[in-house]
Amino acid sequence: MIFRNATPSDVPSIAALETIPEFRAFVGAWPQDLHRQALADPDTAYIVVEDSAGAIAGFAILRSLQSQHKSLELKRIVVGSTNQGIGKRLLEEVLDRAFNEYGAHRVWLDVFDTNARARHIYRSLGFREDGVFREAILRDGEYYSLVLMSMLDREYHGRRTR
Repeated sequence: MIFRNATPSDVPSIAALETIPEFRAFVGAWPQDLHRQALADPDTAYIVVEDSAGAIAGFAILRSLQSQHKSLELKRIVVGSTNQGIGKRLLEEVLDRAFNEYGAHRVWLDVFDTNARARHIYRSLGFREDGVFREAILRDGEYYSLVLMSMLDREYHGRRTR
């Protein structure tokens, strides 16, 4: 696996990953123009993971890189194939960059309360649940709640020394 910063030519693959039908209940989908706009923003980082054939196997979006509060948001993480460890390794890469390259004090995310798999992975890497945004998202006529999770720099660095 190769981790690298995304380029504009990656946007069609990124957008395609968001539209995999079985992920619809867990992942938002942006039009390609919005991805291109976010990719050009110096406050945002797109990290992609390539498989052995050089195809994009997943991506993550990290925002607020220039926050004076050093509180970075993991806006999205998507992988094309589950149960292969790709998502966990991508998340580890994102955390390494967030805390070691971008100097984050805090990395936070929100995740659908119904996404037990993702919540388990986040907890296994050291994220803690901070609270719930009740019925915050309207999708297909139904409201869904989001769980807010975060990790602090001392928690990240403390887990690395165990």
